[in-house]
Amino acid sequence: MSKFNIVMPKLGESIQEGTITKWFVKEGDTIEEDDMLFEVATDKVDSEIPSPVDGVIEKILHAEDSLVPVGEVVAVVNTTGDEEEDAGAPDETQEEDTSETTSEKQDDSVKESKGDLKKDEGKTPSREMSNRFYSPLVRTIAKEENISAEDLESIEGTGANGRVQKKDILEYIENRKKPSASEQKPAAEASAGASTTFERKAAPPVTAGEGDKVVEMDRVRKLIADHMVMSKQVSPHVTSVVEADVTDLVFWREKNKKAFQEKHGEKITFMPFFIEATAAALAEFPLVNSSVDGDKIILRNNINIGIAVAKPDGNLIVPVVKNAEQKNLVGLTKELNRLADTARNNKLTADEIQGGTFTITNFGSFRNIIGTPIINQPQVGILATGSIEKVPAVIETPTGDAIAIRHKMFLSLSYDHRVVDGALGGAFLRKIADLLEQFDTNRSI
Repeated sequence: MSKFNIVMPKLGESIQEGTITKWFVKEGDTIEEDDMLFEVATDKVDSEIPSPVDGVIEKILHAEDSLVPVGEVVAVVNTTGDEEEDAGAPDETQEEDTSETTSEKQDDSVKESKGDLKKDEGKTPSREMSNRFYSPLVRTIAKEENISAEDLESIEGTGANGRVQKKDILEYIENRKKPSASEQKPAAEASAGASTTFERKAAPPVTAGEGDKVVEMDRVRKLIADHMVMSKQVSPHVTSVVEADVTDLVFWREKNKKAFQEKHGEKITFMPFFIEATAAALAEFPLVNSSVDGDKIILRNNINIGIAVAKPDGNLIVPVVKNAEQKNLVGLTKELNRLADTARNNKLTADEIQGGTFTITNFGSFRNIIGTPIINQPQVGILATGSIEKVPAVIETPTGDAIAIRHKMFLSLSYDHRVVDGALGGAFLRKIADLLEQFDTNRSI
């Protein structure tokens, strides 16, 4: 075959589409295997896609900012460069014609989408200048359900650049069919085992005043915002807090950090100790290492701990330490440092940020002592570690109580009250604190 189809790759188990944010090549460019072709962004991670073949870029089927399903052809590469051979290959010519037709149909869809909005200008003058794109499927559903252009514009899209997807319009239709508050039964009548769903409340209108600066959220910040709002709506959050005396741990690290780096080539922070204690506690309390699926609880077999990392652009990403309970302190340190460096350089793969079963976020890195984090769905718990501070504390000695300077910190656990009750959450959090407080000062490096 003289032509090779470049398709949108599958970048993760749950990822079904991606947005082409940048093309590194143009039609007519000669490429070699492993040359970067384009950059794709998903709701999980951004990735650069290399070419699997040598050849010439014959056709680019999707422009930048296009949302493309996994498996769909995005470009065609001529692997021979022999135009005469191409002309004599009817199957390949047909394939190219089909691609061109597909591209033309997409252009027509965009024009038709904009045209539909213009038809309703008289009815909805506030939407006259809309340039929002709607897929043929979304427009068909809107037409069948008698959704006006203005109502369509009001739907909050979860796709790239706020694009309305099938699930968004179906959710809108479902919510529209629900009775108003005045029509609903009293709470006492409705509580007989019926499942309850919650609509997302519309945000109050906000106007910019004189001198105010309006900054558009970037794509990642929009995704983070949507995920956080969704988490608060899905899970009833409860937070428990304990104080831990980590003096022995602090002294051990201070005494051994230089030798540890010389021996293993890695700087050791406090986070590997937190991961180690959390993994051990999760093994003892498996219900905290779970997810909720309707009225079912999925107990996770692996303990995969996500670590929230702040990127240079101010956004947040959560790489995952897989099978944390199987790694020793050295292994945890090496893996954590690798993931943190990769995250800050925007080189994480989709696999490295998926599969987390529990999350740790370090408020202490900003000298904050306590935090109440939001659960990273579909997990049921997240641990926040506060700043380690020197404080005066009462300690027991052979000669009686005394006041001494101790290194203490607060640990706070936010948990999903659908699954984790106060007794379980409190016992789990106390176990982590106990493991940190009982650190073996004679431990080898």
